Amino acid sequence: MTQPPREAWAHWIGPETLIAQVHNTAPFLAPRPLEAGRLLQMGHSPDGFLRIIANWENLLQPGLSHGEQLEDYFAFCLACHHATVATFVPTDVDTKIRGIVWRETRDPEAVRQMLRLALASRDWTETGISIRAVRGVSGHNGEQWSAIAAGLGYLLELGDTASAAEAQAAIETEIDREQAVFDETAAERGAELDLLRLSMTLAHNRGDLTQGMGFWKRTPATAPVMEHLSTRGRFSLAVRIYQHTGLSAEGHRHYPLRPVKALRRSPATLLPLCPFLDDWGGVVAQLEESHEVLAALIAGCQKVEGQQGYYRAIAGMRAASQGAFDRAAARMPNAVQRQLRDADLRKLIDVPRVSFESMMAKRARAALERFKGMS
Repeated sequence: MTQPPREAWAHWIGPETLIAQVHNTAPFLAPRPLEAGRLLQMGHSPDGFLRIIANWENLLQPGLSHGEQLEDYFAFCLACHHATVATFVPTDVDTKIRGIVWRETRDPEAVRQMLRLALASRDWTETGISIRAVRGVSGHNGEQWSAIAAGLGYLLELGDTASAAEAQAAIETEIDREQAVFDETAAERGAELDLLRLSMTLAHNRGDLTQGMGFWKRTPATAPVMEHLSTRGRFSLAVRIYQHTGLSAEGHRHYPLRPVKALRRSPATLLPLCPFLDDWGGVVAQLEESHEVLAALIAGCQKVEGQQGYYRAIAGMRAASQGAFDRAAARMPNAVQRQLRDADLRKLIDVPRVSFESMMAKRARAALERFKGMS
């Protein structure tokens, strides 16, 4: 194996390790034909991330310069992150694409090449890797601008104001787009559940933008831009609704579900945005290992305080087939069966879906009225 430059080695996850993590969490990703050439150049198409992942060993070819290997490693990390961030076990490369890899070079051209790929990644498809988009807005948008923001800050440090301006314009355009979708949804009667989903998504995307600026060095060139973007990407009303309606309890990392390998086999079982998991519960109820899913959901109800999504998933499993639900429950360990009989848990899963969603819609409308006027 070709080794990364010695001075960078401490910061790099080995490519073999990273590709194994991708195959572990998303074994369903369609293979692509092998290609010769640089990974960085493969990413400029809607399926570019899949092409990069399929050809990851090109990163190890001999003869690559430090800068070329760095650029290709960045492309590989960006592709792996895009492919897995909405799966149950995302690859842990956030700090690489938001700062560490960018800062392994001071060559402005290498940084520009990485920025071009980060900008191109906005067109990468989410089909087959996420079911969390709401009216064209998703958490992937936040992940994309966090990487672009990393490049923006570093380009400002390096004095490349033209490329930095391109990066900033891309971020501001996306802020405007997401805000416009949110405003249109807020004005639409009967769209309250989508409004809640958008509130969660925008709140998380705001956090991604903040993290993307987390590696910036505060200088006279970067400080005004950081303050400007922090204000522009505040999404105040969305965040208030997110917090006031209890959705902040749903934004956890779903650790209770990670051990259930059956959930990773197909994109059909990818998790939607919580807490609206009734339909998802109906899907996982059909798995041979539905008892494992049910046990994990019950454990999550005990461990994740304030969340409602797991209760809705259990309700959805039962609504799909009472008989299948009872058989799955009987296959669980005795201790978990006792937890399923808990009066408080049963009370929550007995709430009809229409009643639950009506309650959430009323919360959304009340929060919107309470905090209207915020931008």
